[in-house]
Amino acid sequence: MDRLAGGLKRERERQGLSLSETAKRAGIGKSTLSQLESGGGNPSVETLWAIATALGVQISRLLETDRPPLSVIRRGEAMPLPSTDADYSAALLSACPPHARRDVFLVQLEPGSARVAQPHPVGTIEHLVVSAGSLRLTIDGESIDLDPGDYARHAGDSVHAYEALTPDTMAVCIVEAS
Repeated sequence: MDRLAGGLKRERERQGLSLSETAKRAGIGKSTLSQLESGGGNPSVETLWAIATALGVQISRLLETDRPPLSVIRRGEAMPLPSTDADYSAALLSACPPHARRDVFLVQLEPGSARVAQPHPVGTIEHLVVSAGSLRLTIDGESIDLDPGDYARHAGDSVHAYEALTPDTMAVCIVEAS
């Protein structure tokens, strides 16, 4: 019940709502809501659904622990993982937690040779945002050139390649598995 109590209070305060206003919107008594926020009571799914609807969130959000703290990785602090086939490195910025299926990489490339990636598992999607320089993305033999600020989404379950067109090319790549 402590998780629920913390989640209720966190979401209510995030909305800037009082106990009275939240209870009114949910159609429940203020004392009931107060009791739940104090870790007491045994709410039904209907009660939780009404509160979640009043707060504009899913029930699961009420049961989540606090959000993770802010994490900052300054340029040059992440450990680059170099490629042996191209002047390319990828630094893992955010590992995929057990309940999610995505990893975030900072990619650094230099002109000269393409980094060819073999297909990932079926259903994998890659998101790419170019932050500096220019690169050529090739998927199944079709190429597109991308510049700073450009975004591309593509199936990662086919052969794909990244090639720097200018020195000091950088991009953020999010690999999302299904």
